[in-house]
Amino acid sequence: MAGRKGGSRGEALERIAWGVNDRLGSTRFLHKNIRKAFPAHWSFLLGEIALYAFIVLLITGVYLTLFFKPSGAPVVYDGSYTSLTGLEMSEAYASTLHISFDVRGGLLMRQIHHWAALVFLAAITVHLMRIFFTGAFRKPREINWLIGVTLFVLALAEGFAGYSLPDDLLSGTGLRIMQGIVLSIPVVGTYASLWIFGGEFPSSADFIPRLFTVHILLIPGLLIALITAHLMILWHQTHTIWPGRGRRERSVTGEPTFPHFAAQSAAYFLFTFGVLAGMGAFLQINPVWLYGPYEPDQVSTGSQPDWYVGFLEGSLRIMPRMETVLFGHDIAWNVLLPAVILPGVFFTLIAMCPFLERWATGDERLHHLLDRPRNAATRTAIGAAAVAWYGNLLAAGGNDVISYVFGIPLYWTTWIFRVGFVAAPVVAFVVTRRICLSLQRRDLREREEGVESGIISLSPDGGYGERHEEPSREQEALLRTRQPRELVARYPDHVLPLPTPDRARTQVRTRVNRFYMNYQAESYGGGQGDLEHGSRQDGE
Repeated sequence: MAGRKGGSRGEALERIAWGVNDRLGSTRFLHKNIRKAFPAHWSFLLGEIALYAFIVLLITGVYLTLFFKPSGAPVVYDGSYTSLTGLEMSEAYASTLHISFDVRGGLLMRQIHHWAALVFLAAITVHLMRIFFTGAFRKPREINWLIGVTLFVLALAEGFAGYSLPDDLLSGTGLRIMQGIVLSIPVVGTYASLWIFGGEFPSSADFIPRLFTVHILLIPGLLIALITAHLMILWHQTHTIWPGRGRRERSVTGEPTFPHFAAQSAAYFLFTFGVLAGMGAFLQINPVWLYGPYEPDQVSTGSQPDWYVGFLEGSLRIMPRMETVLFGHDIAWNVLLPAVILPGVFFTLIAMCPFLERWATGDERLHHLLDRPRNAATRTAIGAAAVAWYGNLLAAGGNDVISYVFGIPLYWTTWIFRVGFVAAPVVAFVVTRRICLSLQRRDLREREEGVESGIISLSPDGGYGERHEEPSREQEALLRTRQPRELVARYPDHVLPLPTPDRARTQVRTRVNRFYMNYQAESYGGGQGDLEHGSRQDGE
């Protein structure tokens, strides 16, 4: 009877499964997607770190929401932290102290949440850099690149909102700076400030509840929607893949989704969660009880924002005084330029990278094969220049700490970073491009002369030399991934050299193209993917 019961139960489940399949086509979907190939290279896991950190943020955020009180109403603190006993503060700050000292596991959850936010943004940054330096943003992945940049901007806003919720002295100082940035916008700045803060700053009674709603509902909802769209597009387009033997632009190889990738992802999520839990347990971060509640007439000594907004702090610190009165409006350029216009232009240029490169190269082909960064020397140099520029501003955000620690006058550090604002990207671009071209020449030499074997031979005339061996077929395939010459534009040949708009555009585009791609004077190659006529080249 037990066998008959088990059999009937199995038959019922089978009927349910086939019923679902008849209506939704689940069998066809699973058969098509369960063997989908995912590359096994470690660099493709950088995006997964961001996804897993976001999941940890959601889990810990739900826990913290149960105890946090998003209210700016004044209360007198009488909790466990005796150093602040009897001090008037906002209910938001008091509840943060309550979570830290009186809720079981509260401080651990707070610190895991904060560390996960930092890792989330760092993983997005490194993931975007990997995509940029390898050319993974090219056709057909432009939409996913735009989604990734939007995710990064939203994550910046989400991190700043969460950082500001406790209403401590450090976060209040950051909000005061944000209000000054909003006020610097001509004409609409005052109205925007009143709308955002619900009145004159600090209007925590109205502002903290709306900031809380933005932090736990609006931006997370947008992030979830964009992450879902990002993964759906990625699943449809498949991953990119590193160049190698037998690999071409229109084919992707790797490990199947199940069981290899599924098991690897599950283990990697647990590993990420464990590392974040360890950081939350042993590495203190944002001890708000040491700062005290926010007071408009106080600023904490050596206050620094989280790293992801440090470049804004640095740009504000190194910008000289500049003001203009225009039609009765006072325009504070020393705030508007570094904190509004500069980041706006920066993120716009990042978002436009796929389209700017396509305009410069004229490359309209599909790309599933990645570039080695050395083989796209100009792109790699531009990325290094952006990293140097960003790093200079990030360091400038701590110029007072640098001045104090190293005993350098504050004005010296300010001028050092002002010079670095212009010089650092230029130096990084030139040096990186030369390094890439040198690596290209080394690859060409290895292809022609062979690779070093480490075996020293004595020649008949008494000389010593190292034997060179032919590269393996895998190495040779890597060395053969080169820039097609047909993408290098020729200079236009105009019969009548009239300064027409079309001629000017053609001249500009041609010069940009040759600056971006023409490496033939240095060495053969440039890394815009596999050639359309690759079979003919392989037979050379």
